[in-house]
Amino acid sequence: MPTRTHTRPHPATPGRADIRLPWWALALPALAFVSLLLLILNPADAHAATGDPAVTHLFERVQHMVSR
Repeated sequence: MPTRTHTRPHPATPGRADIRLPWWALALPALAFVSLLLLILNPADAHAATGDPAVTHLFERVQHMVSR
């Protein structure tokens, strides 16, 4: 059984891509960017987790080596 092909009502113009994004494709990355920006601007709200002292010591050494 043959399937019907859908044709465009207007022919595609060369050099122009016909791409349409849903509204959330732009809204979600913008929302994520704004929320991360707010966390950076107000670091008092970010609480450090208590971790293993060995891991903390390792990160301190790496930070010391990089800052040289």
